[in-house]
Amino acid sequence: MYFYKRIRDLREDNDKTQKEIAEFLNMKHQQYARYESGVREIPLHHIIALAKFYNVSLDYLTGLISTPKALY
Repeated sequence: MYFYKRIRDLREDNDKTQKEIAEFLNMKHQQYARYESGVREIPLHHIIALAKFYNVSLDYLTGLISTPKALY
């Protein structure tokens, strides 16, 4: 699984909009939408921020493991 699908699934599971997540990451909605569609690569600092936001490990967020592990 590509991790752009994982970030979309996490967002939807947490009842968040793309706009809300884009605001959290301090970026435009269109840019974040490109991350979720796989058109644009997500910078590492945004991946880390999303892992903290959703309280999941980077391994889960990036698709290395299939079962979520909490960060804390």
